[in-house]
Amino acid sequence: MTEPRLDSFEAFWPHYLREHARPATRVAHVAGSWAALAVLLAGLALGWWWLLPVALVMGYGAAWLSHLLIERNRPATFTYPLWSLRGDMQMAWMAATGRLGAELRRAGL
Repeated sequence: MTEPRLDSFEAFWPHYLREHARPATRVAHVAGSWAALAVLLAGLALGWWWLLPVALVMGYGAAWLSHLLIERNRPATFTYPLWSLRGDMQMAWMAATGRLGAELRRAGL
């Protein structure tokens, strides 16, 4: 059975968190997001444009591998690409600021 299409980021966010139920998946996403952001900023600051695709591979590579090998589900990127990117950034920020645990509990995890 097909799940109904989500029509807002607010509706997508709990779904996103549940698709990242295993702690190791979240660690891979958060580490990949921060590493990708660091490489992206370095590339922009130094004018090394070749680092931009490297940043994408770092961020998405870690995330997609964690879904394949750990979570064993399909990345939300394929259905909701922009909301998934926003979710990755929001999860990384909430992890860094200590607010992710409460958000996971609200999502039933």
